[in-house]
Order: sequence, then C-alpha cells, then structure tokens
Amino acid sequence: MIRAPFGRTPAGDLVEIFTLTSAGGLELRAMTYGGIIVSLVAPDRHGRPANVVLGHDSLEAYLRDSRYLGAIVGRYANRIAQARFTLDGVTYRLAANNGPHHLHGGLKGFDKVVWRATPVEEDDRAGIVLSYTSPDGEEGYPGTLDAQVTYALTDQDELIVDYRATSDKATPVNLTQHSYFNLAGPGDILGHLLQIHADAMTPVDETLIPTGAIVPVADSRFDFRSPIAVGSRRIDYDQNFVVNRSGSGPVHAVRLVEPVSGRTLDVHTTEPGLQLYTGARRALCLETQHFPDSPNQPGFPSTILRPGSVYRSRTLFAFGVSD
Repeated sequence: MIRAPFGRTPAGDLVEIFTLTSAGGLELRAMTYGGIIVSLVAPDRHGRPANVVLGHDSLEAYLRDSRYLGAIVGRYANRIAQARFTLDGVTYRLAANNGPHHLHGGLKGFDKVVWRATPVEEDDRAGIVLSYTSPDGEEGYPGTLDAQVTYALTDQDELIVDYRATSDKATPVNLTQHSYFNLAGPGDILGHLLQIHADAMTPVDETLIPTGAIVPVADSRFDFRSPIAVGSRRIDYDQNFVVNRSGSGPVHAVRLVEPVSGRTLDVHTTEPGLQLYTGARRALCLETQHFPDSPNQPGFPSTILRPGSVYRSRTLFAFGVSD
C-alpha cells in the first residue's frame, strides 16, 4: 500500500491518495476527497493492464466536475421528490439540486467532503476505512450520522465495498459507489455485454421520480435478464432495477463482459436495487442502492435508520477474464 498527498481543497484541507494492489494484477487508487476511486487498473485476457473507470489526474479537475466520478454518494443516493420527506410527523426540507428534487445528498453531499482514512491490511487483502461524521441538519437531514466506507482489494481480484452508519436521530440513509466503468479501457461501451438479474423495475415520471409501482421488465427495453450488447439498445438509461433476491446475503446482480479485451465484472450486493446509468457512451454506472424516493414511497423497502440500529451494506465487484 502506498499513501501520498493529492492536493488541498479550497478550504486548505489535505487530500490523500492510496494505492492498493492485488496478487492478480488489480491496482486501485482512491482518495479521501469524496472517497473517490480515481483509477482501477485490471489486466485483459493477455495480461495487458488498462484503467477501467473514468477519472482525472488532479484534485482540481474533480473540484470542477459535477458527475460524481468514482465517489461515495450520500446521505441519500438518487432522488428524493420535491426535496422533502416526512418522518415521524415532521417534514424535513432538503437542498433542491436536480430541478425541484434532491439528488445524491444535495449541494454538498458525501462526494464533496474529505473523509478520514485508516489503512487496514490482512493476509489476503489490503484496504482503507474511510470515516465521516455528518452533523445534524447537514443538507437538511436530521441526526448526526457517523458513516464508514471500507474499500478492500483482495487477492481474488475483488473490490469489496462495505458501508456502515449509525445515527442519534431517525434519518434516511442510502449510500452507494458511483464509479463509471469501461472494461475496454479506451473507447466506448457499445460492445459491452450487460446482464442484470432483475425481473422487475420501478417506472418513473418525466422527472425520474418513481411512480411507486413495481413492474416486470419482460418485453421492454429494460429487460437485461439475458446478456445484451449495450449499443443494441437506447444508450440513455437512468433506471432502478429490482434485484432478484434470495436470502439476506449478497446476491449476483450484474455480469458485464467486454468481448474484445475479455475483461469481466460481476457485481454482488446486499442492496435491493441497482441503478443503471449510461450518461455517456464512454462508460456506465452500476449503483447498488435502495430505491429512489423511498422516504416518500411506503411500498418500497425502508431506508430509515433509527438510533440503536446499524446501517450495513456490502457490494462486491469481482474482476476476471473470459476465454
């Protein structure tokens, strides 16, 4: 593990970057600003390395970018309608940063703060524990939230992302990792074969707020139950899928294959949802999370964390190669 400075924020806070490597040739670089994964290098079927996530070379470039590249997103990933919710009889108003709606934690979400970092090393993995305390009222949310996100790179070529949080007041919590993947390295994602293990999705209105329904994906452009070339479908996805679940542990949610390089990515998660975002032909996001606008949707799985309870979530990104 290598630890080095990566610059300072406009407020003068030091930002550090950590480099982790695995026995199989993965190299992860992550910084304390936003918990951002700056690069993730993976070998192809011939052992040739390439960076498979979008990123920048400097902190200044991230400070100018509004796309959440590689960042930890919270307190609430995705949208909350009309930037408000009612909890235990009290209505809370949040920052409206997506038209009238609240998106990805607001104007200064977890992607724009400096996290404290603690390196951890075990026999078969190396990682960092990132910690941030969000004060009561930050971006309109109730409660002081203590959050931890652990990035661990294993010798089995897995990136394990563990989330943990506690709060002294009831509050919505929905954390995710917002890396943009392109298994080809340079080039586009049109030839990527995408399979999502989801029989249903949550339809949305014209402003991308869920209607509250859960509908089958069969016979629609949202049916990725069999591998589909991304370029064979419309490229403008920003949609939550209902992951097929059995039990409470991580389930296989996604398989992504890039046929030319042979790189593969399998995503396992404890989360009930997966947001597929293809905002650019260069990459796609696979955001494991709870459903959008859950605080306002009583029919969706709850995202409310109460005092005395612990929020826990795990997503595993397993990299490999095909023949």
